[in-house]
Amino acid sequence: MDILQCLKDNKLKSTKPRVEILEIFNRSNRCLTAMEIYEVLEKENKAVDLSTVYRTLDVLNSHSILDKFDLGEGKYNYKLKDKGHKHLIKCDVCNNYVEIECPMPQISEYVKIKTGITLIDTCVNMNRGICKDCSLEDKKL
Repeated sequence: MDILQCLKDNKLKSTKPRVEILEIFNRSNRCLTAMEIYEVLEKENKAVDLSTVYRTLDVLNSHSILDKFDLGEGKYNYKLKDKGHKHLIKCDVCNNYVEIECPMPQISEYVKIKTGITLIDTCVNMNRGICKDCSLEDKKL
């Protein structure tokens, strides 16, 4: 990702914290918490306050540059926005997370075919479940 162009395209100033945080996401292939980002910045001797990290993440999320995943209990993960919207689901047994493509386009199409209604606002809450491995463990017992 061309960070400066991305910020320009979203009509955002290219501040040092925004650029540094987006560089961290560019190097990472996984979701990150605000604290993880802050710790990387500290290790790299970048002078960015934790409150600035939180504000920057909120701005980048509100401009659809980052996806924000609610982990519950006031905790969030962030990831560079992919072309498709995704959901992060936590296994209640092993606490691992699985990322899936959002099924809303298929659900919206199904609703339209069955009812003739075009959905204009949706809310899908898919953040908890039991993974395949843990389900198999329950069956073994």
